[in-house]
Amino acid sequence: MTMTSAEGTPAPPRMSAFARKGGLKAHERRVGRLFLLPALAAFALVILFPFLRALGVAFTRSDLQTPEPVFVGLANFRAILATPEILGAFVTTAVYVGLATAGTVVLGLGWALILNQSFRGRAVLRAVTLIPWVLPSTVTAFVWGWIFNSRFGVLNAALVGVGAIPHPTAWLSTTGGAMTAIVITKIWFSIPLFMSFFLAGLQSLDREQIDAARVDGASNFALLRDHILPHLRPVLLVVIVLGVIGNLQHFDTIFALTGGGPVRATSVLSIEVYRRAFDQWDLGMASALGLLWVATIMPAAYFYLRHLLKGA
Repeated sequence: MTMTSAEGTPAPPRMSAFARKGGLKAHERRVGRLFLLPALAAFALVILFPFLRALGVAFTRSDLQTPEPVFVGLANFRAILATPEILGAFVTTAVYVGLATAGTVVLGLGWALILNQSFRGRAVLRAVTLIPWVLPSTVTAFVWGWIFNSRFGVLNAALVGVGAIPHPTAWLSTTGGAMTAIVITKIWFSIPLFMSFFLAGLQSLDREQIDAARVDGASNFALLRDHILPHLRPVLLVVIVLGVIGNLQHFDTIFALTGGGPVRATSVLSIEVYRRAFDQWDLGMASALGLLWVATIMPAAYFYLRHLLKGA
């Protein structure tokens, strides 16, 4: 029966005690926690437990000569600082990350500016651009390994054909050529992702502002400097940080293309950790190096999460 007030108007329906006390929200929170349990279990099993295990092994001597781990304190970390090859891996990693990130940002932005223009076949070209991103990274490495091959590579055939070089060059057998190869491969592999970020940012740019600047006589460089880059500053920050994080932990393409050679010229930290763990079976040293490797990623991850949470 409908309740009425003293004036004869229908009274609002009474809320149940369950709803008044926020019981529905509490129930939703409990259900939400239940849905999180599988993800938390997977995280603990795949990431948290191996990390804690590596944290403990890093302070032990654990190799084929010591069946049971022996606690050695900071000896592994001191050995890392006294090993020139490992210290060189830090320098190699810094060079690789700097070149790959800068090249991908510049080329990804340039390609996004081109694909943001109106021309026939733009949609098809955008779709084709995503092909390197969807290919498996090892397939990408083998493709570029064939391109840089000293005997039947496409690059040597093209350069010899136009007279740029007198004879084929063993690109992957020289220090500079190998580093150039892995940087180019990573840039080609990452441009579609970076382009997508930049293109999304360009889509939100006010076209009337650009048209007004062109009417005022602004050049393309002035438009890029005064209008486009300021608008893309948040996107640019996220892309650079993600690029640094991704390149710091990159492994598969480098391993498939050069294996860290020649003469450790492309031996970045991920390759060194793999060698210590699975070539030399020195799990203590590999775990200690892995922790230092994680420490190099943490600052970039911190800035990314801080920016992400600030915008949330």
